[in-house]
Amino acid sequence: MLKRELFLHLLKEQMTIHPVVALLGPRQCGKTTLAEIFSTSYNGMTHRFDLENPQDLLALSNPMVVLERLTGLVIIDEIQRLPEIFPILRVLSDKKQASYLILGSASRDLIKQSSETLAGRIGYIELTPFLMVEGCMMNQLLVRGGFPRSYLASDDRESYLWRESYIQTFLERDIPNLGFNISPLLLRRFWMMLTQVHGSILNMSNLAVSLGVSAHNIRHYVEILTGTFMVRLMPPWFENIHKRQVKTPKIFFRDSGLLLTLLGIHSEKELLMHPNLGAIWEGFALEQVIQSLRIRPEESFFWRTQDGAEIDLLVFTEGKRLGFEFKFSDSPKTTKSMHSALSDLKLDHLFVIYPGQREIPLKDNISLIGLEGWNRKQAKTIE
Repeated sequence: MLKRELFLHLLKEQMTIHPVVALLGPRQCGKTTLAEIFSTSYNGMTHRFDLENPQDLLALSNPMVVLERLTGLVIIDEIQRLPEIFPILRVLSDKKQASYLILGSASRDLIKQSSETLAGRIGYIELTPFLMVEGCMMNQLLVRGGFPRSYLASDDRESYLWRESYIQTFLERDIPNLGFNISPLLLRRFWMMLTQVHGSILNMSNLAVSLGVSAHNIRHYVEILTGTFMVRLMPPWFENIHKRQVKTPKIFFRDSGLLLTLLGIHSEKELLMHPNLGAIWEGFALEQVIQSLRIRPEESFFWRTQDGAEIDLLVFTEGKRLGFEFKFSDSPKTTKSMHSALSDLKLDHLFVIYPGQREIPLKDNISLIGLEGWNRKQAKTIE
């Protein structure tokens, strides 16, 4: 099991700043384990409530009476199951007699009361599945995804079976528990349709026609999958240039293992034969780079013009504009599109990320670097 020192450091940092910290992430990504590790280093009493446990849920049926007597660290798991607790946490956090660590399997956009009720009192950390920057092996992570039980499975078959079960449970239990009344079969069909547009511009009208629902419903389904950390909606960047630019977002699966499961890909050998290998690898590498830089979703973009100039990822970090192109190739070359992006976007540097091992400058301000080499460098900066 990985120690997840990066996220443990972030958790300790946020707990010194805020009376309430929300550790959010998809189900089964390791939130409970991380909270337990943190609690062992906490100097004081620790109290745990798991709202998926009927006894704990019953114990908090009158949360003010129970919680106001507690001191030290209070951990509440699966907080989205009891949203009415947020106003109580606001009152209790002002008393400063306890610190509160709340764990949830939905984003703060879905748990709206946390941001509205606890404004100024709460810090957020998104815990992802395992990452390359934490030391995971690239090919295994690509095929199995980063969920701990999938990545650490004894073989690819066991990993695949776990992911199949995860998808079924997500559709049949997790979505209804969040309060959404959507047919699991309909949502699964929609999810399957998204596998065909992974890494592409999201055309909601086309999806609506194919699924036989309204574009409004498609937007709602996308919001659900985004809010439960299943997909990433990548917004376009607009630059003040005399070129027509694409203004529609792209969509990516955040975990490559779940994407491969929905595509019926069982192994690395099958993946290498798949016609969408390039898009699958691009989405995987993009997610790894974004997470290695600790870039928030609203700070990452793609850029494309109507005449074909584009860049896969544009981020703003430490006062710099960085661009990234992701190429599943042994020896990627610079392209006219790269030079257009470098000039039009006034990039400080453009990185071409590929599966190989070499790191070489291609042109002025354009570098070729392997995904493994990139993550090793980022791991050193995090340390």
